[in-house]
Parts: sequence; structure tokens; C-alpha cells
Amino acid sequence: MSRNATGGARLPLDEEVPRPTFRRERAALKRGVWPVAGCDEAGRGPLAGPVVAAAVILNPDDVPRGLDDSKRLTPERREVLYQRICARAQVAVALAPPSRIDRDNILRASLWALARAVSSLPVKPRLVFVDGRDRIDASCDCQAVIGGDGLVASIAAASIVAKVTRDRLMTALGAAHPGYGFERHMGYSVPEHFAALDRLGPTIHHRRSFAPVASALGETSTEELVAAILPL
Repeated sequence: MSRNATGGARLPLDEEVPRPTFRRERAALKRGVWPVAGCDEAGRGPLAGPVVAAAVILNPDDVPRGLDDSKRLTPERREVLYQRICARAQVAVALAPPSRIDRDNILRASLWALARAVSSLPVKPRLVFVDGRDRIDASCDCQAVIGGDGLVASIAAASIVAKVTRDRLMTALGAAHPGYGFERHMGYSVPEHFAALDRLGPTIHHRRSFAPVASALGETSTEELVAAILPL
């Protein structure tokens, strides 16, 4: 801890949270590698709904200001940035439905959706940055960036597109299946959702391989449910 001139202790200043930059994309462009895409997904943790993946190629001359990890933005700010990204960048979205999640597991389904989003871009990228530690099956160079949605501008843009797209979809599912509260909790594990599962049972949009849903279907024992929820 630092001290001031009078010898008293001085609390350290709050460190500013780093924001995503276009530095990695710009470096690739200078090497002659372009287009460069960023990709990210939303919805790995919920009990219901798809995983939504997005891929974005930003315009180097028109990068929207204020890009950030979607989790650090308010819903209102995400909507504004979503509109700007879609107006100024190349964007593609892909979904992994609950049936694929149950068949392949959540990690494989997420990586599949990310690869599908990249392959669906209107322009084929030469390099893709993906959030996390796992690379995807892409027909170009791929770099995994841990915490990339808070570091790399194109990944942050993809995180916003994926989150807004999924939230809109879950809101629509909430209207189609009243009583579950999808429009509020987006399918995540919250008391309201557990109560709805107990009262109404799972819908076709629930992930049967997730322990609380399997329990509601009577497909797992209490011991299995506890083991799946509690950390090792």
C-alpha cells in the first residue's frame, strides 16, 4: 500500500476496467490478413431455449463506439449497439436447439453453433477470434481468446448480437408459453423457473439432459440431481 507525504496510508485508486479494442483486428489487417471475424455465444447455462451464436466482421473504418462484453451492458445499451452493429458490420447468427444440446452436450452444441455462424457470414473470413479456450471447426485460421468478449472488439460485437437475439427469442417463447417467465429470466435457473417446472412441467424448449429438467420429468434420482448441481 502506498503512503502520502505525511506518512499516512493511501488507498489505491480503483483500476479502470479494460474495454475491448480493435487492436488485434488492426494488427491482422496490417499483416494483410482480412476479413477478420469475432464470434461468441449466449445461453450455455439456461435450462431452456437454444444456444445462440453470432459472428461479426467489423468495418475497420466504422467500428461502433462503446462495444463491450454484453454482460457488462444494460439491456437498453445492448439494443442500441445491436442496431449499430447490424447496420455497419457483416453479421451472421446460428442456433443450437435443445435437441442438439441433449444429443451432443452443451459444449459441443455451442462449438457447432459458433462454426455455423462463421460459415454463414456473407464474406468468408481469413481469421476468426472465438471467445473462450476452445477453437472451432472453421475453414480459416482460428484463435481462441479467454475473456475475449472483454478484450476483442469483434468478439464483443458478436456477444451483443448473440445476447440480444436470444433475449428476443426467449421473450417470444414467454408469450407462447405463459407461466414460465421466460421473458424475465431467459430460461436460467432461478426460483421462478423451478417453481414453474414443478407446477407446469417442462416444455419442448427445455433441455432434458440438464439435471433439474430431467428431475422434473422423473428421469433422474435425487442423488443424481444433487451430484449434478453441487461442485466437486
